[in-house]
Amino acid sequence: MMQDWNTYRESLLERVGDYATQTPDVMRGLMTIENAAGKTGYLEPKMHELIALAVAVTTRCDGCIAVHTKKAAEAGATLGEISEALGVAIALNAGAALTYSARVIETYQQLPNE
Repeated sequence: MMQDWNTYRESLLERVGDYATQTPDVMRGLMTIENAAGKTGYLEPKMHELIALAVAVTTRCDGCIAVHTKKAAEAGATLGEISEALGVAIALNAGAALTYSARVIETYQQLPNE
């Protein structure tokens, strides 16, 4: 096992709670943003959580992975659906690497000839 995600999530939420007591306005702002994303009702909560997991992977956020995996499961996401969302994240990360590789090539090509 790489990590005990349930223990990690509980510990993380405790530390976030500690932070929230120090900066309640920041936490209220974050919660406003998080809650605003679903207010239109265009996407089901499960879809929101699948997107959150793909973003969590691309941003490499263990806390987001721990929290949003649980929320996705609670919203009814299956392991297959989660895996498909992660496949999209993997493809985009590879695509981003390809895009930034093209930027390196272009940068090299723009160097003055010496």
